[in-house]
Amino acid sequence: MTVTVDLSGRVAVVTGGTRGVGAGIARAFLEAGAEVVVCARRPPEERIEVEGRTARFLPLDLRDPDAVDTFVTRVKSEHGRLDTLVNNAGGTPFRLLADGGAARHARVLELNLTTPLTASLAAYGVMRDQERGGSILMIGSVSGGRPSPGTAAYGAAKAGLDSLARSMAVEWAPRVRVNTLVLGMVRTELSHLHYGDDAGIAAVGRTVPAGRLAEPADVGDACVFLASDRAAYITGASLLVHGGGERPAFLDAATVNRDAPPPPPRPETANKES
Repeated sequence: MTVTVDLSGRVAVVTGGTRGVGAGIARAFLEAGAEVVVCARRPPEERIEVEGRTARFLPLDLRDPDAVDTFVTRVKSEHGRLDTLVNNAGGTPFRLLADGGAARHARVLELNLTTPLTASLAAYGVMRDQERGGSILMIGSVSGGRPSPGTAAYGAAKAGLDSLARSMAVEWAPRVRVNTLVLGMVRTELSHLHYGDDAGIAAVGRTVPAGRLAEPADVGDACVFLASDRAAYITGASLLVHGGGERPAFLDAATVNRDAPPPPPRPETANKES
């Protein structure tokens, strides 16, 4: 049996959808038949299109609540509806906590936590009145569930984003579903800045149980599933899209020779009286 996801007639908005993971998500929704609107402060360097169908770009500074409300109203007016919002915009530079003042770290929190809240509130205002409701997706990170030295504010924001999504899912049910995709490392056009050349990227990929970094299309496919009727009973969930996570460091630090035969059993003396 062939299982397909058809989002024809649906309208999806992808924030930060002009490059990298966001562009991959936009392409996945185009492939599924949806109308796609991407927003960012700057236009994409090249059109995002699939088989002649193109994502529409609208400029938007997500840190401006009034501009976000105007943007969502425009999407509703010109496309007739809003079925899915993917809160993908975000990111952070590497900065140790002691090397940046509180204001700098607060800007990272704003971009990665406050702006998804702002966009979600605006989208909910449209979705709650639609017969089919809608779906909101948060793009989270494994950084929200483990120490993130050098990106601590980002990790804190992603932890908060996951919690926020769970509360939204309860408050806005059953009309609007809200879920989080928890991403690990994804290969994009900027991967070389973090991991070096192709050899470095491949070496980092080998630390992932799946044997490689995710591709933006992997994330896009997961988003399409969660936005579809196939996931109609899924809300308040966190979907791990990380290829199995990170290999525990102790496995590489251990000195056990796994090819050697096991040692002979020790005498049972612990419970014997002397």
